[in-house]
Amino acid sequence: MKKNDETSRNLIGLDQQHFIHPTSSMQQQQQHGPAHIFVRGKGVYLYDHDGKAYLDGMSSLWNVNVGHGRRELGEVAKKQMDTLAFSSCFATFSNKPAIELAAKLARVSPPSLRATFFTSGGSEANDTAFKLARHYWKVKDQPKKRKIIARMKSYHGVAMGATSATGLKPFRDFAPSLAPDFLHVDHMSIEALRALIDREGPETIAAFVCEPIQGAGGVHVAPDSYLCDIRSICDEYELLFIADEVITGFGRTGAYFGCDHANISPDMMCIAKGITSGYAPLGGVMLSKSLHEQLTAHSHGTLLHGYTYSGHPTSCAVALKNIQIIEEENLIDHAATMGEKLLLGFRTIQEQYSEIHDARGRGLMAALAFSHNGKNEPLAPKVVQAADQRGLILRAVTFDQQDVLVCAPPLIINEEELNQLLSILESSVQAVVS
Repeated sequence: MKKNDETSRNLIGLDQQHFIHPTSSMQQQQQHGPAHIFVRGKGVYLYDHDGKAYLDGMSSLWNVNVGHGRRELGEVAKKQMDTLAFSSCFATFSNKPAIELAAKLARVSPPSLRATFFTSGGSEANDTAFKLARHYWKVKDQPKKRKIIARMKSYHGVAMGATSATGLKPFRDFAPSLAPDFLHVDHMSIEALRALIDREGPETIAAFVCEPIQGAGGVHVAPDSYLCDIRSICDEYELLFIADEVITGFGRTGAYFGCDHANISPDMMCIAKGITSGYAPLGGVMLSKSLHEQLTAHSHGTLLHGYTYSGHPTSCAVALKNIQIIEEENLIDHAATMGEKLLLGFRTIQEQYSEIHDARGRGLMAALAFSHNGKNEPLAPKVVQAADQRGLILRAVTFDQQDVLVCAPPLIINEEELNQLLSILESSVQAVVS
C-alpha cells in the first residue's frame, strides 16, 4: 500500500483506531496498519486499494468456493431483500428460501441426514451440535451422557463450546474457564479413542466430533478407513457421530462432503463457509432422520435454542443460488481434477527441498509441512510472507510445534491460474530456504 496516498493513510488510521481484527496481531495492526485493504474481487483474484492483484490461494477463509465477483449471487440477494430481507423463524414462523434450502440439503447430503437447524456460521453450528447432542441424551433419560470427544489438531470455532472442543491448545488458552466435559484424543488413533471411551465410560459420553480433513489444524487427511472405524465405534458405544464439514463441505475435497469419500453418514453434520461461498453469513447443523424423529418424539415444550438469524431468508436464497452454481458448473468434479494437479505440484516442490518433509491434501486443500525441531524459527510463515510479496495469499500453521503451509484456492481455479499459484509458491520457498 502506498503510504503517501492520502486516502490510504486515512483508511489505515481509521483501521488502527476503530477496527479490532479477528485472529490477528493487535500489536502488528497498531504498528503497521492493515496488511491489505481489499476493494474488489474477481474470480480467483483479490485487488487491493492500489489495484495490485493477489491470487487468493485460501479462498479467503476456505470459503469462497465459486470465486469472487459472482454477480448472480448479488442479484439473488437483492431480489430477496426487495421481497423479504428478513423475518424471524422463532415460534415456527418460516420463509420460502429456508424451507427450500433445507430440502435441497437433504437431497445432496449423506443419505441418513434429513433436517437442518440453521445458524449464522460454523462456530454456532458446532455449538448447536454439542447442545443438541446433550439435549438428546437428556430427553432419552441418559443425562450423564454429556461429554464431547474431539481430536487433537482439530479446529471447531471460537464460540465457548467450539473453543472447548478445538484441539489446538493456543485457542483454548486464549481465555480461561472453558466449558466443561470436553475431551481430546490423538487425531488419527482409533486405539486411543477406544481406550479413552473405556476409561471415561461410554455412559458419560454424548458424542464424538470429527473433521474429515482437519483444515485450520494443518490439512491432516483422515484415511477413509479411519472414518469408517469411527462410525462403527460410535454405533458400538452408542455415541453420536458429529461430522464437522464447515471447511470440507460443498465440493472442497472433490466430493460434495468429506464423509462421502468414506461412504458414511454421521448423526449430525455441521456446515457453513462454502454453503454461500462467503457471500452471506450462514451455517447449520443437519440431523439424521432417526435423530430428528427421536428428538421430536421425546422433546416437550419449546426447543430453547436459536439465533436471531437462524433461517435468514436472504442468506438462504444466496445459498440456494450458490449450490446451483456449484452443480451447474460441475465444480465438485473440477475440484477433484484440479486437486490432483495441486497435490502433484506440491509434491514436486517437496522433492526439491530437504526442508519439506511432507506434501499432503485432498481436492483443493493442500499443505506443505516443513521440518521443525522446536528450536529453529518456523519456515512456513516466511514462505507465506514471500508469497504475499509476489501476489499470492496462503496461510501458515505453527500450532503444536507444526510448521505447515496450507492452501485452498477457489473451486473455479483453472490450470493456468493453478500453474501461476505453484510457480509463485516455488519461488517463495526458494527465496526462504536457499
